[in-house]
Amino acid sequence: MQHEITKQTPLLDEQGNAREAGYAKKLLPVYNRKDIKANGLRIKEWDYYLVCNDHYAVALTVADNSYMGLDSLSFLNFDEAREKTKSVIQVLTRGKKNLPSTSMEGDVEAESKNYKIKFRRQNGKRVLEFHMERFLNEKPISGQILLTDEPEESMVIVTPFHKKKHFYYNQKINCMRAEGTVTVDGKDYAFDPAESFAVLDWGRGVWTYKNTWYWGSASGQVDGVPFGFNIGYGFGDTSAATENMLFYNGKAHKLNNVYFNIPKDDKGKEDYLKPWTFTSDDDRFEMDFQPILDRAACIDALVIKSDQHQVFGRFTGKAVLDDGKVISVKNLIGFAEKVYNKW
Repeated sequence: MQHEITKQTPLLDEQGNAREAGYAKKLLPVYNRKDIKANGLRIKEWDYYLVCNDHYAVALTVADNSYMGLDSLSFLNFDEAREKTKSVIQVLTRGKKNLPSTSMEGDVEAESKNYKIKFRRQNGKRVLEFHMERFLNEKPISGQILLTDEPEESMVIVTPFHKKKHFYYNQKINCMRAEGTVTVDGKDYAFDPAESFAVLDWGRGVWTYKNTWYWGSASGQVDGVPFGFNIGYGFGDTSAATENMLFYNGKAHKLNNVYFNIPKDDKGKEDYLKPWTFTSDDDRFEMDFQPILDRAACIDALVIKSDQHQVFGRFTGKAVLDDGKVISVKNLIGFAEKVYNKW
């Protein structure tokens, strides 16, 4: 059963619980940080952009997790199977980053003397600007990327946790076209909007202390038509809806359950760089996934822990739209990740 939210109402009720769990195709529930009734240090808000083509990508994060803030820049080179990430952490931000209450308006800005990350809205488009000193080989990274052709529909989901006053409100906007240039290590890398696409992961919520999530995403085109998907599970109460969705020519198509089949080595440990498979209980999403690189990071500070594996690679398989149309996917660049947090 997939419950669709179709009306605009406040996200939270008077007790601070999610008013209506389910999915939507537009950002209908209205988020207001002041409506949260949980401990303020449990609030987590972030904007994450990934801009990608077949050869390279840049990822940008501005997050306010209340007890800490995180600003991050990543550059990924698929042809050389390498990546570089640098992050800056702040203590006890507690909402001081003033992240917007909606993805549809407002700017995001984070900076110090050594870096600057800015996301702004401009005439219905999105502009990503960034610079960081001593990013790679003591040389900076900088760039400006314009995102256009934002699809009419996106993945929006309200997921409660099995704990009162805890929830996750999330939007994923796939298949935005990207145009611009990023300069890394003295070399320019251009994003051509004919073949470069971006996704926005916009998240606001109150999270429980310990959880694991699986997330996969891709944006590109099939036979000249924009196509992408969002898949994921692993936390919260998803009985009302999953976050699994296909995007084709600006329209969203809802999926049921999708499963990540991560290979394991001889000792039973997950081997992220071996080929994965993805299956679904409605037979509408069946994919093989050939990894290229694992953007892995593990922070273990006893009380706080984050073990992340964001694996980039190529998807090949089939996806079935709501009307039964079969989309044949071949070597579509994207990623799949597993993240374990104590936060």
